[in-house]
Amino acid sequence: MSAARTAAQPGPGPLSEPLLRALDLTVRRRVEGMLAGDHRSSLLGAGSELAQVRPYVAGDDVRRIEWNVTARTGEPHVRVDLAERVLVTWLALDVSPSMAFGTADRRKADVAEGVALALGHLASRRGNRLGLLAFGDGKPRVFPPRQGRAGMLGVLLELRRETAVEGGGATSLGEALGLVSRLARQRSLVIVASDFRGPRDWRPPLLRLAGGHDVLAIELRDPREEALPNVGELRLVDPETGRQLRVDTANRRLRDRFAAAAAAERAEIVRELSSLGVAHVVLSTAGDWLRPLAGYLRLRGAAR
Repeated sequence: MSAARTAAQPGPGPLSEPLLRALDLTVRRRVEGMLAGDHRSSLLGAGSELAQVRPYVAGDDVRRIEWNVTARTGEPHVRVDLAERVLVTWLALDVSPSMAFGTADRRKADVAEGVALALGHLASRRGNRLGLLAFGDGKPRVFPPRQGRAGMLGVLLELRRETAVEGGGATSLGEALGLVSRLARQRSLVIVASDFRGPRDWRPPLLRLAGGHDVLAIELRDPREEALPNVGELRLVDPETGRQLRVDTANRRLRDRFAAAAAAERAEIVRELSSLGVAHVVLSTAGDWLRPLAGYLRLRGAAR
């Protein structure tokens, strides 16, 4: 059963260890059912072992341009890689204070854990490896790539225990992405699971990261971050900074301004990610988060 809601954590609260293991089993079965067949090549990107260099043709990925050969010949060339025998996926997981927010079926942090379990299952099959970087609550914690679903579950349990001890802090998605760039030595799939709140310092490091890796941004949202209910006077608290503000939600104009500002902020994030060539999917704390994620992965697989 979910933990009781409190003012500090309005969502259902974190799952216990037995429930997390049960969620792992449920997610694994549903993922297999929704993504029938072998989706190894659909989810994971190209390898990094060079097979050949050939002239550029229309439609080639500009990120595959081989600049040394291009400069030497005066004609654009691209590299064609062999698939890696062991593919590495890095998951950058936001564990900042704002991820503990949730007013619908679960917290954003709970959705992020489910995403980690689902993608961890897909990304660690056939001997492939999954590494995790947790950021946002102090010093980033790195869990080196390891094989197997059991390893992913162990990482989440260890991460939960450490988070409970260390407490909160400021988010820096930009610093986390810079660290991933240094850790991912071969071409990898990098998955960023975050609500993209806090300092907007992530564009330059994300641009550099997308230049050498396949990047998927998974944005977590809660309905109350997009629209205020009419419930009278509220005290709003920014979980990242601790700043407090009293507002009267009975004011229709205030609710409209809040919704417009929230929509503009989310639209700006969509434009930023699109301009960087980063794949982007939005998951909500309300309803079924796994189905839209699986639907996105199916479409991505069909497009490859």
